[in-house]
Amino acid sequence: MTVEDVRLGVIGLGLRISLPAAAHRPGRGTVVAAVCDNDPAALRRGLERFDSLKPQDAVTDHRELLTRDDLDAVLVVTPDDTHERIAVDCLRAGKPVYLEKPMHITVEGCDAILRAAYETGTRLYVGHNMRHMGVVRQMREVIARGDIGEPKTVWVRHFVSYGGDFYFKDWHADRRRTTGLLLQKAAHDLDVVHWLAGGYTERVNAFGSLMLHGDLPRREPGTPRPDNWLKEYEWPPTARTGLHHHIDVEDVSVMNMRLDNGVIAAYQQCHFSPDYFRNYTVIGTEGRLENFGDEAGAEVRVWNTGPSRYRPDCDISYLVPDVSGTHGGSDVAIMEEFARFVREGGPTDTSPVAARMSVAAGYMATMSLRDGGRPYDIPPLDPDLVAYFAGAQQR
Repeated sequence: MTVEDVRLGVIGLGLRISLPAAAHRPGRGTVVAAVCDNDPAALRRGLERFDSLKPQDAVTDHRELLTRDDLDAVLVVTPDDTHERIAVDCLRAGKPVYLEKPMHITVEGCDAILRAAYETGTRLYVGHNMRHMGVVRQMREVIARGDIGEPKTVWVRHFVSYGGDFYFKDWHADRRRTTGLLLQKAAHDLDVVHWLAGGYTERVNAFGSLMLHGDLPRREPGTPRPDNWLKEYEWPPTARTGLHHHIDVEDVSVMNMRLDNGVIAAYQQCHFSPDYFRNYTVIGTEGRLENFGDEAGAEVRVWNTGPSRYRPDCDISYLVPDVSGTHGGSDVAIMEEFARFVREGGPTDTSPVAARMSVAAGYMATMSLRDGGRPYDIPPLDPDLVAYFAGAQQR
């Protein structure tokens, strides 16, 4: 039996266009049928990228997409601070929504989106694509198999070599648009910490600083980024120029978390490292696992005999299958799950409540680091919303 493609409207054609590009698979499950962006140049690029579209399929107001009966769902891949307004409009119009991470830049914004989905019964899917990355799934399988016993602590180090180019040359540098990079950039990692540890953060404290990028040359307001900003990167970081005119987010941050199941976790982020690397360590009652790499060629190593000195050869090694495609093939995988969810509903590996909890952890950690490291508790979520989403969005 042939299944018709889910017809998607895409709202936002900026840096996150790789996701709708991964979703455009005519005859294989999903197809981009309409696009929206308030930038005419971005719309032109969208029409070129999805050449099956007609000019009338490209609009500047997302509400025009919501009146189209031929669209089965919408992808919201706009800047983070717009998510609440756009997602609520789509949900209230009855259009199933794929919402790119982070869910929003505040806890209140996330809760408003969850409530709109609950009140309307419209399906909501939040795209934490790292849950579909091979290395994360491999770590989760190792933990579920019991190779390291019961997880007790998780440490994450995130070296972001391109941070100055990706996050300090546009709107990401403005806390009014992101809250901070401990939320915007870390939302994926915080979600993975929760997924691997089997609990949600209940208390945080953090420290951070704008150590390097605050003193570098900036563009005048209204001046666009250089055309080559994604192709040529300055080194050393102190040589960077053309930064956004408004910079008030931290480029180094560290946070500590206590989860509701007793697990203690820590996350560190630096945006002027020479290399890009994301490293997870999970220590359980009977061993430790660690990843080496997170895309092609990644490996998960396990040490579960000892005690001993450090042994680089480990006790068990798992090579993560090499899957082609953006974000280690996870973009295609997550679009396949979203298409199935639109058609059939039911449980998904991603979770709107988990997405809210990762934002809440990053948001409250940002409040802590801007308050001298004072501990902050995570605001509780309405139990009715928790129950609704735990039940696969069915009453």
